[in-house]
Amino acid sequence: MTHDRDGETNQDSHEMPRQIMTRRTALRTIGGALATALAPCSIALAQTQQAYPWRAIRIVVPLPPGGNVDIIARGFAQRLTAALGQQVLVDNKGGAGTVIGSEAVARSEPDGHTLLVVGAGNLTVNPALFKKLPYDTERDFAPVSVMAQVPLILVVHPSLPVSTVRELIAYARQRPGEINLANGSTGSAGHLAGELFMSMSGTRYQSIPYKGNAPALADTVAGHMMMMFDTLSTALPYVRSGRLRAIAVTGGERSPLLPQTPTVAESGLPGYEATVTICMLAPGATPAAVVQRLSTEVARIARAPEIRAQFAEQGIELVGSTPEACADFVRTDIAKWRKVIQEAGIKPE
Repeated sequence: MTHDRDGETNQDSHEMPRQIMTRRTALRTIGGALATALAPCSIALAQTQQAYPWRAIRIVVPLPPGGNVDIIARGFAQRLTAALGQQVLVDNKGGAGTVIGSEAVARSEPDGHTLLVVGAGNLTVNPALFKKLPYDTERDFAPVSVMAQVPLILVVHPSLPVSTVRELIAYARQRPGEINLANGSTGSAGHLAGELFMSMSGTRYQSIPYKGNAPALADTVAGHMMMMFDTLSTALPYVRSGRLRAIAVTGGERSPLLPQTPTVAESGLPGYEATVTICMLAPGATPAAVVQRLSTEVARIARAPEIRAQFAEQGIELVGSTPEACADFVRTDIAKWRKVIQEAGIKPE
C-alpha cells in the first residue's frame, strides 16, 4: 500500500498488475479453446490444399461382382491408380436395388476419396421405382463422368417366326399379350427396354420378371420364353451359335460386334434408345476441382485406343464425358424413365 501526495491511500499500484494477470489468463484460455475448436477446420483446409488425392480411393459398386458395371469399375480403377498415384480399390456393396451402396457414398466425406460407379438403369430409375429414397439423386451426388455404354440386344427364340422389328410388331399386334418377354427383374434395364418398346410400338407382351438376367436368358434359350432384351455381351454367344435370333440392338448405332444387326430406331421405331449407361459420381459437396480432376483422368483413359479395343470385345463402348454432360444425362434420364414407369403402371415400392 502507498500514499499519494495528499496522504490518501492508493490501492491501484497493487490492483492493476493483478487485473492484467487475470486478463492475460482469460485470453490464454479463450485462445486455447479457439485453437482446439478450429483445429478440425484447419486440418480440413490443409487437406483441401494438398494435391488430390492424398490417400487411397474407394470406388463403391452397389452390385455383386462380375457384371458389366463391376468389370468397368475394376478396369478403370487399375488405370486410375497409375494416373493418380494412390491406390484405387473397388468395394462391392450390393443390396436393395443399388440403394445401400449408393447411400453409403452419398453420406461419405465429400473429398473425392469415396466414389460411386453405377448403371444409370438403377441410378435414374430408382427415383420412380421407390416411394422414398434415403438420398436425393440430383442433390446428394456430384456427377463426374459418363464412363461407358453397353447396348442391349433384342433376341427371340428361333421358334418365333419373326426376323425384324417390323415383323415382330406386326406379329404381336395380332396376338396382344400372348408373347412372353423375359426380364432379369422389375426395373432392370432389360425390363424397361421392353416397356419402352411396347409404349413406342403400340404392342403388348406378357413381361415375366426373373431373379437375375442369367435365369431369364437360360429360359429364353430353352424356349420357355419367346423374347428378351439382354446385354450384348451375355447374349452374343447364343446368337453366334444360332440358339437365339438377333432382331436389333438398342443403342444409337450398330454394334461392331454385330454390324449386320440394325438398331431398333432404324428398324421402324425412330427415337428408340435404351442402353446400360455406367456413370461415376462423387458425394454432392465434393469440390469442383476434385470432380474435374477425376473427370479428366476418366476421359483420358476412355480415349486410349488399346483400352477402347479391349472393352469393345466385351460389347462395351467407352465414353468419358464431362461432369456437365453427365449431370445433363442423369437429369434427362430420370424424366425419361419416370414417364415410362408411370405409363407402364409400375407401382413404386
